[in-house]
Amino acid sequence: MRTDLLARRPRAPLAWAVLLALGLAAGCDGPMHGSVVEQPSAAPPLVLTDASGARFELAERRGDLVLLFFGYTHCPDVCPTVLADWARVRRSLGPKAEGVQFVFVSVDPVRDTPAIASAYARQFDSTFVGLSGPSEALDRIKRDWGFAAYPEGDTRSSGYGVAHPAATYLIDRQGRLRLRYAPGVTVEELASDLRQLL
Repeated sequence: MRTDLLARRPRAPLAWAVLLALGLAAGCDGPMHGSVVEQPSAAPPLVLTDASGARFELAERRGDLVLLFFGYTHCPDVCPTVLADWARVRRSLGPKAEGVQFVFVSVDPVRDTPAIASAYARQFDSTFVGLSGPSEALDRIKRDWGFAAYPEGDTRSSGYGVAHPAATYLIDRQGRLRLRYAPGVTVEELASDLRQLL
């Protein structure tokens, strides 16, 4: 499977100073571990129907932090690793975890119905939200969020892969896209950032 992996580069002292300043300006105790969105603005729209038939709209989740990941349930590596790490993050936050929503969106409409995406996410933690939708809705989300996701191989075969972004997105309590995390961010780093923003 090919994903759009983000390279982790060593940060120069000046870059650390900039990140520290951004963290302090945002009311945080120190630098964030993800890539900071320098001018946070409202997160792109994301509207889907969940497994129960209820409408899920990201813009209505203000007041909570939201961690968002786009993947698919047959993913052999990145997706299960991210969700397993999320489960560990949630446990480490203790009662504060009630202020964080963990949302997994499948971009594989051929195999992943909303019910399948929900069951997949909930096997990692019963509070996780799993979503999917028809191709038209997912195409709109991909366009609004600015990423590509597409099948690799013949979708008539059950074993095809899906190229998808490998970044985790963090939306703050004001509904703004605040941080992007590359693969490799640790449970401790992610939990630290969430504690600062809660």
